Amino acid sequence: MEKFSKISENQITRAILNDFQSNFKDFLSSQVIVIGGGPSGLVAARELAKEGIKVLIVESNNYLGGGFWIGGFLMNTLTFRSPAQEILQEVGIPHQEIEPGLFIANGPHACAKLIVAAAEAGVKFLNMAKFDDVVLPQGNRVGGVVINWSPVSALPRQITCVDPIAIETSVVIDATGHDAVVASSLAKRGLLKIKGFSGMHVESSEDLVVEHTQEVYPGLVVCGMSTAQVFGLPRMGPTFGGMLLSGKKAAEVTKNLLPKETLAI
Repeated sequence: MEKFSKISENQITRAILNDFQSNFKDFLSSQVIVIGGGPSGLVAARELAKEGIKVLIVESNNYLGGGFWIGGFLMNTLTFRSPAQEILQEVGIPHQEIEPGLFIANGPHACAKLIVAAAEAGVKFLNMAKFDDVVLPQGNRVGGVVINWSPVSALPRQITCVDPIAIETSVVIDATGHDAVVASSLAKRGLLKIKGFSGMHVESSEDLVVEHTQEVYPGLVVCGMSTAQVFGLPRMGPTFGGMLLSGKKAAEVTKNLLPKETLAI
């Protein structure tokens, strides 16, 4: 067997540092920042990146995909209701129709496909980075996000005096699921009202989530379960069609909010 190349620890560290620093500097200013790399955030980011829009996903975990890796009760079969299968087909996620209008797919396979599709469209990722606050120029429009490394929030209080940093953008998409952390940061300032999601009702929930996916404050769009949290909509449990279609609608809404001159970047 051929031996591995002779590369030192120093060279490996330098390669990691140089590449990460280069990419990070490039995304200190983005056209769109998506907070949360679950299914709705991944779809929204992919749709925008396909149009040549500069998109960064900020994810607090070391992995992307959120709840898309697994279905209900720790079983990794995902369910989708029509017409969500159109996105499954577009992304190349294997699926099967088990009843008219009801489709299933394998969680890990579906999640891996969706992550690859976003990456290949040009989406960039900053994982293990936690949303801390919004940038509010003159207080009348979201102009960016304040972030810190995720482990900082897990440290004992006496050693967590680690200042965050800010990155700028034209539009922020809150795709953080049940927590709706970006919207919640505005609610704490009295700038937005959050109703909290209602009980489960799958037949109405997915349509309502897609319908209510919108800009909720200048420069802030909500999608996925963040939408349900803000508007008090029913939750839908372990079915993901609404997440995919909400992400697609969020991209459409966001594109219409971007300054026209930025669309050519």
